[in-house]
Formats: sequence, structure tokens, C-alpha cells
Amino acid sequence: TRKAQASHLPTLDVFARKVQSKGPNQQFQTERRPDATTIGIEFNMPLYSGWATQNRVSEAVALEDKSRNDLEGARRAVTQLTREAYLGLIAGQGQVRALEAAESSSESALEANRLGYQVGVRINIDVLNAQSQLFETKAKLAQARFDYLVGTLRLKQAVGTLTAEDLDPINALLKP
Repeated sequence: TRKAQASHLPTLDVFARKVQSKGPNQQFQTERRPDATTIGIEFNMPLYSGWATQNRVSEAVALEDKSRNDLEGARRAVTQLTREAYLGLIAGQGQVRALEAAESSSESALEANRLGYQVGVRINIDVLNAQSQLFETKAKLAQARFDYLVGTLRLKQAVGTLTAEDLDPINALLKP
């Protein structure tokens, strides 16, 4: 914007030129023409540019406002992503704790159904349903733990602290 506004101002240029003159054919030229050296100062005062300067200033101001708005939009987007990642991480922690409790409860229910089956109070389908419930809870718990780890990575990415070493614990869990 300042550069566009400065085009209203006069300019002062210093210049130096050296012109070496050569004839059309150096082989037959007997006299050499003298070289010309010019040193000078040039002063330019803009009088009227047909509103071009004002239009350049207006364009520069508009581009500056756009850049400011783009920066603010980027800041808001980063803030929103960080907030979402943090809240997702907190929710993931709660879900993991709840599913760990559900897993413990499902194991107790399975043991109670097995004991009831051995005594004769329960039937085989009750034991199978309890086993199915336990394995379903374990699968949900594994998914919740995975989501928690991914949420941790997303939060670190949003904050800008994600490194390659952050992937090592996840890679260790993925190995057979």
C-alpha cells in the first residue's frame, strides 16, 4: 500500500552510461570513434496519471484487507480444529474408561453364566450370549483405544507439535 501511495511522489534517479562506438566493419576502419560516457541525475515529477495511481492504491488496500481476513480465517480454523481435537480426546478417554468397566462387567456376567450352566440353572445359549457380549465389548474397547490414539495425534498436529517419534507407540501396537 505504501509503495502504491508513493507513486504520487517525485523521484530522483542517478545514472551512469558508457557507450562504446564501433564501426560497421572493424577490419577496414582506420579511425576509431570516441566512447561516450554520461553521468547524470534525473528528476521525475508525476503530474497526472489518469487515476492509475489512485486505482493502484485502492487495489493495494483491498488486497491488504483480504490478506488480513485470510489470516484471521486461518487463525479461527486452527483454533476450531484444536478445540475439536481436544474435546474428541477428552471424550475418547471417557469412552475408554466406560468400555473398560463394561469389559469387566461382561467378564463377570460370562463367569456367572458359566457357573449357572454348570449348576443347571442356565442354558447353553445364555453362556454363548454372554461370550458374544464380552467379545463385542472387547472390539468396541479396541476401537475406542485406537480412536484415542488417533485423537492424540490429531491434537498434536493441530497444535503443531507432531513428530515422527509420536508414531512409534502406535507402530509398536500394530506389530503382531
